[in-house]
Amino acid sequence: MTFFRICAALFVVTATMTQASAQDRRVPNSPAEVKLSYAPIVQRVQPAVVNVYAAKVVQNRNPLLDDPVFRRFFGGGPQPEQMQRSLGSGVMVDSSGLVVTNNHVIEGADQVKVSLSDKREFEAEIVLKDSRTDLAVLRLKDSKEKFPTLDFANSDELLVGDVVLAIGNPFGVGQTVTHGIISALARTQVGITDYQFFIQTDAAINPGNSGGALVDMTGRLVGINTAIFSRSGGSQGIGFAIPANMVRVVVASAKSGGKAVKRPWLGARLQTVTPEIAETLGLKLPNGALVANVTPGGPAARAGLKLSDLIVAIDGQSIDDLNAFDYRFATRSLGGTAQLDVQRNGKPVKLVVPLEVAPDTGRDEIVLTGRSPLQGAKVANISPAVADGWHLDTGTEGVVVTDLADGGTAAGVGFQKGDIILAVNNKKIEKTADLEKATREPARLWRIIVVRGGQQINVTLGG
Repeated sequence: MTFFRICAALFVVTATMTQASAQDRRVPNSPAEVKLSYAPIVQRVQPAVVNVYAAKVVQNRNPLLDDPVFRRFFGGGPQPEQMQRSLGSGVMVDSSGLVVTNNHVIEGADQVKVSLSDKREFEAEIVLKDSRTDLAVLRLKDSKEKFPTLDFANSDELLVGDVVLAIGNPFGVGQTVTHGIISALARTQVGITDYQFFIQTDAAINPGNSGGALVDMTGRLVGINTAIFSRSGGSQGIGFAIPANMVRVVVASAKSGGKAVKRPWLGARLQTVTPEIAETLGLKLPNGALVANVTPGGPAARAGLKLSDLIVAIDGQSIDDLNAFDYRFATRSLGGTAQLDVQRNGKPVKLVVPLEVAPDTGRDEIVLTGRSPLQGAKVANISPAVADGWHLDTGTEGVVVTDLADGGTAAGVGFQKGDIILAVNNKKIEKTADLEKATREPARLWRIIVVRGGQQINVTLGG
C-alpha cells in the first residue's frame, strides 16, 4: 500500500506542476491582454526627442602646394571648401525650445539645425558646451511656441534589470525606438568624458543615436545616449548613457545664462585606491578615494579634510573609487553642504564640506598667434578653477594648454590639451604673458619643456 500511496502522491504533484505550467502558457483571455505595449510611453515621449544636424566648412588643403616648385608652375590659388556634416539626436528639456545633446555632435559646427518629430526644422544656437561631460545645450531660434519636454528622473534610483527605451535617429533613417534593460551602473572604463560614471544598456544604440533619450517606464529621462562598444560600428548590445542627474547640472547652468557649467569645488586632489595602497592601509577591499593633496583655504581644508584621509561615502552614498566621488560630488547643488564619511588612521570621521565654485581669477586665457610651434594653442594660467578642471594641484607651475585650433601648428606638431608648458628656450614660463612673449621672439630652434600626465618631456623643434 505504501508504494501505491507514494505513486499516487507523485501523480498529484506532477499533475499540479503540469497545470501550473499550462497556466503560465495560456491563451490571452481578452483583446486588452493582446494589446499590451510600450506604445503609450513612446507616444508621450517621442515629440520631445529631436534630430540634430550640424555642419561646418572645412578647406581641402592640397599637400602639393607645400612644394614651392609646384606653386610656381600651377599657382597657389584659394583652396576649395567642403561642407562636413554630422548627425545626432537631442532631447527637449525646456518648453521654450532648450535642447540637450552630445557635445561631440555639434563640436566645431558653423551651423546647427534641429528637426522635430513632426518634420519641422529650426535653426539652433549653441547656448553652452561642456567637453568634460560631452554635453551641449542648444536653443531653437525664432520659436515662440511651447514645446513638449521630458522630465528628469533621479538616475541614482536606477537598478540593474530595469526596463528602458532608447529613442534617437540611428544612421539617419528617422526617429527609432528600441528597448532593453539597464545592464550595469557606474561604468568607469568607457574613456569618453572626465566623469566616468555611465549607465550601460542593451537597448540598441547606433551611430546617430548620440544625444538621444534613454527613458524609463514612466516616460522620464534617465540618461542621454552617448556611446557604444562595437567592433563593427553597429550595436552589439553594449551602449552607454550619461546619467540624468549629471545632465540636470549642465542644463541648469545653461538656464541660468552661464557659458560654462558651475560645479562644486572640493579643493583637494584625490587618487584611486589600488590593491597595493589598500594593503598598506590595512583595508580589506580597495574602495574609496584617497586624499593626495589639500589646497590651503579651499572648502576641503576648511572642512578639516587632511592628507591621507580616505573618503568612503558622500551624503550616505558609498564611494567605490575616484570616479564615483567625482560624479557624486559634481552632481551636488551649489550653495549647500555635503557630508563626507572619512576613514582617518582607521577611525571614522564625519566632515561637512561647503558646496561652492572654484575661484577663476587670474586665468588670463589667450590664443598664441606668433610663428612658433605653439601657434594655435589656447593657454591659461593655473587658477583654482583651471586646476580643478584639469585635475592639477593649485600650486602647479607653468601654464596649461586648454584647447588647440584645427589646422594650427601646435596641433600639427603633437601638442595636446592638458599639456603644461614650463619653459621655452630656457626661459621659465610662469604665466600666459611670459609664453606669449617667448613665442614672439624668432628662433631657428625651439626647446620647450612640457609636462604631460605627470611626466616631464623635453621637446626640440626646428623654426
